Amino acid sequence: MGSNGIKHVRVDERLIHGQVATMWTNTIKATRIMIVDDAVVKNDMEKMALKTAVPAGVKLSILTVKGAANNINNDKYVGQQVFLIVKSPHALRGLVDAGVELPQINVGNMSTKAGSRQVKKSVSVTDENLEDFDYLSRKGIKITAQMVPSEDAIEFASLLKNK
Repeated sequence: MGSNGIKHVRVDERLIHGQVATMWTNTIKATRIMIVDDAVVKNDMEKMALKTAVPAGVKLSILTVKGAANNINNDKYVGQQVFLIVKSPHALRGLVDAGVELPQINVGNMSTKAGSRQVKKSVSVTDENLEDFDYLSRKGIKITAQMVPSEDAIEFASLLKNK
């Protein structure tokens, strides 16, 4: 992906789980999983769960949007294979606003919640999510939806038509 060390970017509310820990991490040969979420940083229980879920031999960073942007922009991860995971596109918007280059985004899992509508199996979006995705798309970032590496990536915008 980019020269900043970021190999793959995924929106997945579940963060690190079976598909991420095994299939995705192996497929992209990640050496580091980076969770970017302001709330997770403050949640000791969630951080402990993530630390136990990360595959052996893979480093883990759990950072705020500001902290991640600072580290990435200061070339801290150059030479690494970073798998960046966020719960929502809003965190990615924050990274882009801070000058982080994200050439592509993969949307994996976004659960149904109040005010959301399903656009794909396991992907439901709110108006705020749509606004964030639209913003990222206007910045020239390719956005696809893909649950597992063996599944074909679908252009995310095509899922939003007629929805």
